[in-house]
Amino acid sequence: MMTLPLMPKATAVWLIEKTALSFEQIADFCGMHPLEVQAIADGEVAQGIVGYDPIANKQTTAEEIRRCETDPKARLKMLDAAIPGGRRTKGARYTPVAKRIDRPDAIAFMLRNYPQVQDAQIVKLLGTTKDTIQKVRDRSHWNSANIKPRDPVILGLCKQSDLNDVVSAANARAERDGEPVPPPPVPESGDEAA
Repeated sequence: MMTLPLMPKATAVWLIEKTALSFEQIADFCGMHPLEVQAIADGEVAQGIVGYDPIANKQTTAEEIRRCETDPKARLKMLDAAIPGGRRTKGARYTPVAKRIDRPDAIAFMLRNYPQVQDAQIVKLLGTTKDTIQKVRDRSHWNSANIKPRDPVILGLCKQSDLNDVVSAANARAERDGEPVPPPPVPESGDEAA
């Protein structure tokens, strides 16, 4: 699988303006057709796009560009560090707009079935706020008349493994604090996954 630089057109603009690379070399590095690169150079395409420096952004090196400038058959190589990898672990979880309407249902499910889970854990799991959790809990949410507790995994708001991790951490904390651990919820006919 070929890895393209971040913002390929802007990278192509920078390479055209700042290097002596051939159109073929730039096209190969940016995943474009050589004629498209030529159109960028002629000013027919990508007008107003600010160049994106692949050296400053650790996608390639100046030595690599110089090597390719001296040999027209050579191709630019992407640095390994520029290839995205791993799973993002920090920051708020993004929930698509189409699924945000289901979030209060998932919060109600968590509050009903897993009372031992702390609000902060629900915030992290579902990508919501403590204010929204409190409004669902005390039924002051603007849509509380239509909220039905539904499994967040079935709604696609989290993975089953993430839900299991949160519940087991909450159970371990409850045991450590000497509180009773509630039994696992019994699935209702509407809660089961097909």
